[in-house]
Amino acid sequence: MKRHTFWSDLKNYKVILLMLLPAVAFFLLFAYIPMAGIVIAFKKYDYAGGIFGSAWNGLDNFRFFFESGDAWRVTRNTALYNIAFITVNNILQIFAAIMLFEVGGKWFRKLTQSALFLPYFISWVVVGAIAYNLLNYDIGTVNALLRGLGLEPIDIYNTPAYWPYILVLVAAWKSLGYGTVMYLAAITGIDTEMYEAAEIDGANIFQRIMKVTIPNLMPTVIILVLLAVGNIFRGDFGMFYNMIGNNGLLFSATDVIDTFVFRSLITSNDIGMSAAAGVFQSVLGFATIMTVNYAVRKYDKDRALF
Repeated sequence: MKRHTFWSDLKNYKVILLMLLPAVAFFLLFAYIPMAGIVIAFKKYDYAGGIFGSAWNGLDNFRFFFESGDAWRVTRNTALYNIAFITVNNILQIFAAIMLFEVGGKWFRKLTQSALFLPYFISWVVVGAIAYNLLNYDIGTVNALLRGLGLEPIDIYNTPAYWPYILVLVAAWKSLGYGTVMYLAAITGIDTEMYEAAEIDGANIFQRIMKVTIPNLMPTVIILVLLAVGNIFRGDFGMFYNMIGNNGLLFSATDVIDTFVFRSLITSNDIGMSAAAGVFQSVLGFATIMTVNYAVRKYDKDRALF
């Protein structure tokens, strides 16, 4: 038997490895090499010394973050928002994918799919501007409609209680098309013989969905949820910042770790504390994905990420 060596494998699979090279280079440059900057979280950073020349200060940056009184609030907000996003988005995306799959009209399906996908390409800057023109107290379309109906206008930008619902709704609207395409691709990959067998057995459309479509979608659902859980402590900075901005009245209900770190860096210029918050965020995310993956592996190891 011919012995396989590293160099022989490199020669035999050189085309495949060459195709992989851009992805490897991307993650090396933008994910692994920057990890050296984690030392800033344990230093009293100054511009003269730079990242590696600044003096060490142990855990003082973390102590400042936790003693500021904001750590629990922003961590709670980040986790709860992402749990809501994962739950609502996946339910709506699965529902939309199943509906599109069951619709008989080819052109209607394509038109609807394109319409659902369109918001995904709209930047958060534009979405924030649309939201402002809809929800503004003085000139917003919603309040203009309420005034026209003889009702009292709603001061949405000064009322934190409304924003969890608004943000979840906007996030679902923007991501619906992208997630629907992934689930629709998974549904079209289901063996059609299973549907034919169900029809022969007398199953109606709802029974086919519950007994064939959804069980066969579960591996895809688990993988996508696992990948999303890895970012459960990472807020979508583009969404939160462009929707809320620097409106301090809404921070209690909308401030997440990412916006807190950005604002701390801009206002206090404390790079060490901002880096400490980022490290705290990454450790929480790593612990979460490991825990959830372990639970899934205990349930069914074939559906775990690793």
